[in-house]
Amino acid sequence: MKDTLTKAYAFNKHIRIYAATTTNLVKTAQAKHYLWPSSAAALGRTLTASAIMAILKDEDLTIKINGNGPIGDVFVDASKNGTVRGYVSEPELFFQYNQGPKKGHINVSNAVGTDGFLYVSRIINNEVFTSTSPLQTGEIADDFTYYFAASEQIPSSVGLGVLVNTDNTIAAAGGFILQVMPDTPNEVLDLVEERIANLKDISQMVNEGYTPEDIIKEISNDDYEILEDNIPLEFKCKCNRERFLNALRLIDQKELDELIKIGHAEAVCHFCNEKYTFDKDELISLKK
Repeated sequence: MKDTLTKAYAFNKHIRIYAATTTNLVKTAQAKHYLWPSSAAALGRTLTASAIMAILKDEDLTIKINGNGPIGDVFVDASKNGTVRGYVSEPELFFQYNQGPKKGHINVSNAVGTDGFLYVSRIINNEVFTSTSPLQTGEIADDFTYYFAASEQIPSSVGLGVLVNTDNTIAAAGGFILQVMPDTPNEVLDLVEERIANLKDISQMVNEGYTPEDIIKEISNDDYEILEDNIPLEFKCKCNRERFLNALRLIDQKELDELIKIGHAEAVCHFCNEKYTFDKDELISLKK
């Protein structure tokens, strides 16, 4: 099943819901960065939320989550055309809950930490504007929910899930962002809260074959109106040889001479782990 997003109104247009399946793009991220389960879940949830958010806002966004956990930065670029790319500082993390209702499940909070911030940056008229909110649980979905309430004053609910197989591959991933429209009656709010409280895990739903529309149907109790369907989502990087070659043109001439002596240069993209090698002749051509 391809990764797609669906937009809808629900409960007589009092609620808008954006739901997505993102299994393939999270699989791509996991494979490119060799992610262990907690790192895969943290990046996968952030990729999913960012992809939905960029389409919801119709803006290109940069999302960074920086807590006090060992994962370091979780960094994602999301485009309004449905493409995302991202990385984590530490790809090799695996924590599980040892007790309670989540016993045996992947623990993302331990990897991300709870003392830190979620940053959302956008470019408006060639200027970068960044808004922030403090992390709540480090589980990602709660942190995005709080961001919408604290930084944008929009009552929202964010659901995210990544299911990781025992061999560390990705079984399923997806999510939704639900937002409350102005003047929504209390009885609708109560119904929405009840529906979300009794919702299956998103990753379980996707693993069972739920489409984005099925997720919306489940949340809305079949009271919804599709606005746009089958919007494609994809993990896709913007890097290429020419970009890195242009970057090499900016380095100090002394440093360039050192690379020429070595006989080659190698550059690695943080976002997709793609390696680019430049031979001696290419490096000499950069001399001013």
